[in-house]
Amino acid sequence: MEPTNNAVPKHVALILDGNRRFAKRLMMKPWKGHEWGEKKVEELLTWCKELDIKELTLYTFSLENFDRPKKEFDYLMKIFRDGFTRIKNDPRLEENNIKVNFIGKMEMFPKDLFDAMKALEEKTKNNSKYIMNFAMAYGGQDEIIDAVKKIAEKVKSGKLDIKEINKETFEQNLYMKARPDMIIRTGGEKRSSNFLPYQSAYSEWFYVEKMWPEFEKEDLIACLKEYSQRQRRFGK
Repeated sequence: MEPTNNAVPKHVALILDGNRRFAKRLMMKPWKGHEWGEKKVEELLTWCKELDIKELTLYTFSLENFDRPKKEFDYLMKIFRDGFTRIKNDPRLEENNIKVNFIGKMEMFPKDLFDAMKALEEKTKNNSKYIMNFAMAYGGQDEIIDAVKKIAEKVKSGKLDIKEINKETFEQNLYMKARPDMIIRTGGEKRSSNFLPYQSAYSEWFYVEKMWPEFEKEDLIACLKEYSQRQRRFGK
């Protein structure tokens, strides 16, 4: 890959951090912040279409999030269940040719939520103009370990020769092959939190102080403007 200057990234990923801290600041129960966060995701989808960003990947629920208090966990499951069902019935999916994917250990979720996610994937599987990836029950280290296991099984069964293992082979066994051009993390923290460790090897990172529910279109545009001024060297 040659060094590039870029106007608009094709693939943007976001770590949606700060929902609970936002709620506490407003003297609400911490899990209520997730409602505000969900509404902001809907706004984000509109902004990305307007800005012609073709692919979006959101870190919405990590493996570590399963350790949240039961009341908060149950509240989140309801938000996801209702939200994905609403998206499935939204006519804009077909009108805008949007494909929805889920990456992570989806089988860990309650069956009704799992079924809702699979139904959304099935409905949009033939769409291709825009791609929306939700990282659910996701952990980057687990993704890499799972890829190694898949490859090992193929070698063991004779379907793959060990000499054929390369970057392309490895990427084909990840949850998601696509690499984000840029990654935005809200909430003021400056760490990757186990998000796309393989795919983000040469992504441009942006850290925003605002909590996710406070994030606005002008914040996205500011990140895009800085991105356009960076020269991506890909290690060269």
